[in-house]
Parts: sequence; C-alpha cells; structure tokens
Amino acid sequence: MISTTDFFYPLIHDPYLQGKIGCANVLSDMYAMGVVDCDTLLMLLAASLDMQENERNVVTRRLIEGFSDLAKQAGTSVSGGQTVMNPWPIIGGVATSVCRDSDFILPEHAVAGDVLVLTKPLGTQIAVNAFQWQQKADQWARWAEGVITHEQADEAYRKAVESMTRLNRNGARLMHKYGAHGATDVTGFGLIGHARNLAKNQRAAVNFELHTLPVIAHMLPVDAHVSFFKLRAGFSAETSGGLLLTIPESEAAAFCAELQQLDGQPAWVIGRVVANPTGDKSTNSADIVSSPTIIQV
Repeated sequence: MISTTDFFYPLIHDPYLQGKIGCANVLSDMYAMGVVDCDTLLMLLAASLDMQENERNVVTRRLIEGFSDLAKQAGTSVSGGQTVMNPWPIIGGVATSVCRDSDFILPEHAVAGDVLVLTKPLGTQIAVNAFQWQQKADQWARWAEGVITHEQADEAYRKAVESMTRLNRNGARLMHKYGAHGATDVTGFGLIGHARNLAKNQRAAVNFELHTLPVIAHMLPVDAHVSFFKLRAGFSAETSGGLLLTIPESEAAAFCAELQQLDGQPAWVIGRVVANPTGDKSTNSADIVSSPTIIQV
C-alpha cells in the first residue's frame, strides 16, 4: 500500500481553483511513483476563523467543490477526511492506493546515460506573487514596476494556474510505457532541492546535470530584480509542479511527444545523469550548469 499526504496553503484568489490545486498537489506524490490510480482520497481542510461567517461558508464550499471535482477527473473521489478551524484556510489530503510491485516505480534506478525530463514549467511562485502585487501599489512599484507589465503578470498567472491544476496522471502512465527509472514531483523545495533529493536516493553513484530551465514567460526578469525567489538557481518553491523523471535517452523524445499529445502542454529534457566521479553514491548530487538554456513558456 502506498499513501501520501500533502497540504496547500492557498494563494490563488479563486477558492475553487485553490481546491483543485490542493487535490493535484496531493495526488502528485503518488503519480511521482508511477501510481496511476488512487483508491482512497481523504480531504484535510481548515476553515478560516478570520473570515466573516457568510464569507467563510462560501469559500469553504468552493474549496471542497474544487478539490472534489479534480478528484473525479483523476478517477477517484473523496471518501472522508477532517475539518478544523484555523486563522487562514488550508486544503490538503491523504491519497492511498493498494498496488502490486509492477504498479509503481521506486525512485532509485537512474543510471549514467539517462536524461532528466520535466513535465511542467517553473516559476509558479513568482507568477502568483506578481499577480497579487497588482493589488497593492507599493508592492507593484517596489518589485515589478518597469520589470513586467500588468498584462504580462496576468498572462503568467493564467499559465501558472493552468499548470498547477493539471494532473500528473498521464505522466505517471507514460513512466511505465517508456521505462522511466524513477521520479519526484517538484514542489516546495524547488527544482534543485528535489533534484538533489532524487539524486541522493539512487542506488548507483550518479550525479544530475541540469542544463535547461523551462520558465513561465516574463518571470525571470522578476527573479533577477528581487533577491528572495532564486528561481535561476533552482531554489524557488513550486506548487503542484511537474514530474522530474529519469528515463533512458532513447525514450525521452517519445515520452515528451506523447505527453504533449495527451495533456496539450510540452515537457522538456532538462538535464542528464552522469557517473559520480567519486564512485561513492553517498556524495550523489545535482547542480545547474553555469549558463543553462532558458525556455520561456
């Protein structure tokens, strides 16, 4: 049995979308192991004490609706959970599946010669923050004025929401079809944090070299303007991000092409797996090359 738990602290202005993102975030931990079907999904919900009762009732209902609707899209349903009161709303859950050994892929079989594929773009944290800065003139003036336009901030926000509400389920299916050697989802630790965790988990002595960064358009200038995201360095947190998977190089193009056909969105080869020169797997790591290729999405 495989069980995963995750939480989402909402930043999106629409509680229905918040619910969808929370559900996608919970299920992604399961999809990262190649598990396609969720048998049991529990919802963990915090209703806001800081809202007026009528506002809280509407927001909480919409959170539940969004979470439940995406669960149905994933071929499952919410069978229970727990609700508490909290100063701010939180949505999360527990996803459980009973599996045979062939139903999942342990994230530990990468070998030198594999490539690294990422299935969603980076920059969701910046996109959501830039959208919110528009509501406060001082924040927009400090962090975005002259760097991006309001139209670009809106465009980036729409792209981020589309990405965060999109399930990684098709990616999990294709991991089996194309012989992926393991994966992680890219969320709160950012690309480099999750890549390093995945590298350290490998049985072989290997390192990951990341040579390409697909980023939501217009977000890198914001990253360069402020000091706290560190997107180009790989540290910017993501929410409901893509799968970062290791796969034989010969299968990567077909994987990306079929995933784009199924999801309507691209995936990218962003790095390669190389032998760890120390021969000691305890020193496995991941790094971004000094001048990575940037793809604006």
